[in-house]
Amino acid sequence: MNKSRSLPGLILAGGLSRRMGTNKALCPFGERRLLHHVIDKIAVQVSALALNTTGEWGKAFDLPLVPDTKIGHAGPLAGVLAGLQHFQKNPSGASHMLTVPSDSPFFPDDLALRLLDHLPDENTIVIAASKGQVHPVFALWPLALANDLEQWLADDDNRRIRSFLARHPTIGVSFPPVESSTSSIDPFFNINTPEELAQAQNFLKSLTQ
Repeated sequence: MNKSRSLPGLILAGGLSRRMGTNKALCPFGERRLLHHVIDKIAVQVSALALNTTGEWGKAFDLPLVPDTKIGHAGPLAGVLAGLQHFQKNPSGASHMLTVPSDSPFFPDDLALRLLDHLPDENTIVIAASKGQVHPVFALWPLALANDLEQWLADDDNRRIRSFLARHPTIGVSFPPVESSTSSIDPFFNINTPEELAQAQNFLKSLTQ
């Protein structure tokens, strides 16, 4: 697939992985690590790619590292803010940035193009959805939101993505399940626990059967 014209992308990998007990991004997945699968899938969909993490481990993946600018662990919105600020300083001519998390290996190969197809203007947030649920970590974020988001996060009570989204125009774009020869899975299935990792590994195997 051709890279989406001038669309930068950010992988959100700043979480603490508490329920996994180890860094999710580094978990073995198939013959490689989980983050390798995410990088391969998103890199061909964007014009530039960066990794949001504060950990030294990120240097092993040969991507620009974009640490949170908000002190402490303020959740995914802190990663979004860091990405918006990074791509404002490294402009590509795009009005938006695409985000995906590091723990969801089955998102669609046409995620960027489908979201861009529904982009009405430079100020709307476009969010992926499935089974009637939105997934805000898979989204096109207007670069122009950086200042508002920075002010929002200055209040430590403001951490919920959905509360921030309510302040801005948003559109949801629905995606179907991913099908294998034996089963199906939500395209935005995310891995938080060893049990979910095992489930994802089993589905990965079914894709090659």
